[in-house]
Amino acid sequence: MKVVVRKRKVGNIPLLEVVAEDKIYEPLPLIIYYHGWQTAKELVLTQGRKLAAKNFRVLLPDAANHGERKTKTSEIPSLTFWDSIQTNLYEFGFLVDYFENLGLVMGKIGVGGISMGGITTCMLLTQHPEINVAACVMGSPAPIKYRERIAMHAGELGFYLPKDYRQLTSGLQAYDLSLAPEKVAGRPLFFWHGTEDEKVPYQHTADFIKANPQANITFVSAEERHFVQIATMDQITKFFADNLGISERT
Repeated sequence: MKVVVRKRKVGNIPLLEVVAEDKIYEPLPLIIYYHGWQTAKELVLTQGRKLAAKNFRVLLPDAANHGERKTKTSEIPSLTFWDSIQTNLYEFGFLVDYFENLGLVMGKIGVGGISMGGITTCMLLTQHPEINVAACVMGSPAPIKYRERIAMHAGELGFYLPKDYRQLTSGLQAYDLSLAPEKVAGRPLFFWHGTEDEKVPYQHTADFIKANPQANITFVSAEERHFVQIATMDQITKFFADNLGISERT
């Protein structure tokens, strides 16, 4: 199967659309897959190709402040980080609507991402019941806990942190999956996290899994740092293929 990568701009959102060449104009299940902090959409293209080979239409958007939308990181890095995630949240429905209106979405919707994209994924699950399947890779289902990690690092590195940082990020409460695990609502959810992750704490994911043993949640860990191996990409691909009900259609 030949997979094509189409460089597109939807509104002002630069993205890569990855799809089987012979299915470009067919309605397909849609997966939006988000990259990590200070990277770009091209860094998840290998994953996108693997998913597209299973008959998904895959969108890889650049987050705000990243890739083609790159801006200088604020002197207050936490501002740029949370702004990037918030923009992902704002733009998710816009992207889905755009492709649905073109008649290119067949029924089900999947979401996934690595690191910052994994955090985005878990936050989206709290507000979007239309998402059928999700994968959080090296992310955190507990953004409020991660907010505190950022505060700790800001102090260690000498970055400015507003005195009202927690008030400025108070909206995280409504998007914290660890505080509302019932919002998983039986949907297939895949977590992968390296036990030696030096950027996003493994314990955030492990604690969530321990507190919420659900048959629909799959948790895979390995003695890895903050890096995704090809074998992990294959696991993610299989999870989406199995749980979005996609077969090798011709």
